[in-house]
Amino acid sequence: MKRFHIALAVRDLAASIADYSTRLGQQPNAVVAGKYAMWRTELLNFSINQNPERTGQLRHIGFEDDGAEGFISTPDVNGIEWEHFSAQAQDERTLEMYGIPVSA
Repeated sequence: MKRFHIALAVRDLAASIADYSTRLGQQPNAVVAGKYAMWRTELLNFSINQNPERTGQLRHIGFEDDGAEGFISTPDVNGIEWEHFSAQAQDERTLEMYGIPVSA
């Protein structure tokens, strides 16, 4: 499976979780209070980080891909950061960064 990934900066994590949970029709798969949330839908891997100074800005984009090995991040010709990773690699990275396991 391959999901498009988009990551945004948000002003208020709790308010954003409520809004995006409604928009996506499900609760996040991972939440780190005051810092981070991530949803996996059938087609989308969507994450948000609380960063009031960058509210509404794109952090990076990419693909969650079952065929990916590890976690790669490279800029495109426009300077936009693209990530390519497996779900397992992202889950391990989330656990490493935040100490919070991702639920199924």
